[in-house]
Amino acid sequence: MSSKRYSYLLVSLQFIFIARLLIEHGLHTPSNFALLIFLLGGGFGLYALKHNPLSNFNITPDIKANASLITTGAYRYIRHPMYFSLFVMMLGIVVSKPTLLSLFIYVLLVVTLFLKAYKEEMLWVEQSSEYRDYKQKTKRIIPFVL
Repeated sequence: MSSKRYSYLLVSLQFIFIARLLIEHGLHTPSNFALLIFLLGGGFGLYALKHNPLSNFNITPDIKANASLITTGAYRYIRHPMYFSLFVMMLGIVVSKPTLLSLFIYVLLVVTLFLKAYKEEMLWVEQSSEYRDYKQKTKRIIPFVL
């Protein structure tokens, strides 16, 4: 499978799993705890976006031409804060009405995002010695943990 196809497959799976979780949980009123988790994830994502200009942002794990390495804000601690934001937001969705199916779909989403992160990092390492240093100083997705 070509690199571009693999990238598009990962993005497609990501959106399929997110859509499935949202459909599974419908439009019911979540608990305050679930809503808090969701809002914390969304807030973290907005914080990360504040430090990553849209010209740098890419939904596929491919590196844009002229992309610059961001090492400020959330990127100071983790290399993939947008994926972390999605993990937390979707956890809020799952917690709002947990089922075995939604837990399984959530795990599939997490695996998909880790595969995207891995591919993106391999591409960055190939083109940037600065990224290799950055990688040594930060965690991949979960601040201070992983």
